[in-house]
Amino acid sequence: MGSSPARLVIALSVAAALAIFVVYTALAGNGVADLAPSTVAGHTGPVLLAGKVVGAPQGNAHRSGGLRFRLKDIGRATPARVGVVYHGSVPDQFKPGADLVVQGTLRNGVFLAKRDSMITKCPDHYAPAKSSKT
Repeated sequence: MGSSPARLVIALSVAAALAIFVVYTALAGNGVADLAPSTVAGHTGPVLLAGKVVGAPQGNAHRSGGLRFRLKDIGRATPARVGVVYHGSVPDQFKPGADLVVQGTLRNGVFLAKRDSMITKCPDHYAPAKSSKT
C-alpha cells in the first residue's frame, strides 16, 4: 500500500503554515522597540524603556501628577537621563538605583509611561555567572 498524495500535500501544507507563523512571530515580535535612555530621543510611538532610577522620585503614582523619576542607562557611563511620569502600581523593589522597564511614549522630552507597566529587574539575574574556582 502506497501513501496517498493527498496526505503528503496536507502534511506539507501544515508544515508550511507553521513555518510561516514561526517566521512572522520572530520578525514581528510585539511591535514595541526596547530602548535605553541614551537611545530614546527622537523615537516616536510606544517603546519599552529600560534604565536605572537616579535621584529621588517625586510625587505619587496614584495621584494626577503621577510619580516622577529619572532613568539612566544600565551599566553604561552615558550622561543621558530621561524624566518619566508614571501612574499605577509600583513594585516593592522600586527605589533609587533600581533597574526597571516601563512601556510608554516620549513626548516633549518626558517619557509618559503606560499605567501599570513598571517592572523592576533583579540585577542578580543579569550578572555574569560567578566562577567556581576557589
